[in-house]
Amino acid sequence: MSEKNKAILEEANAHVARGDYEGFLAFCTDDTEWTFVGDRTLKGKEAVRQYMATAYLEPPKFTVDNSIAEGDFLTILGDITLKDEDGQAVHHSYCDVWRFRDGKIAKLKAFVIKTEVKDETGSAA
Repeated sequence: MSEKNKAILEEANAHVARGDYEGFLAFCTDDTEWTFVGDRTLKGKEAVRQYMATAYLEPPKFTVDNSIAEGDFLTILGDITLKDEDGQAVHHSYCDVWRFRDGKIAKLKAFVIKTEVKDETGSAA
């Protein structure tokens, strides 16, 4: 099951990378629930759709450093860059814990921290 969930999330995220948010939402349960720890909780596909419309002004750029799967859970560690309202790139590190139900994304618990981009020397760019 865990390898299948990795493949599902990879395919869903490919839709996000192309700006096809409806394609991503097709991989979610109708009652999907996303919790951004310390920020907000989104309940249902429509809430996630509205979030994506405002947070993803253009498709985010993200990398996956590690993925850990067990049973219905998949944990992803990585970095994501989003554009803000002024068109400036904002960088974050994240740890997402996804829960799957019947082959679809049912829950997300996301730990997201704003970071600075570092160059090869470790200095802020």
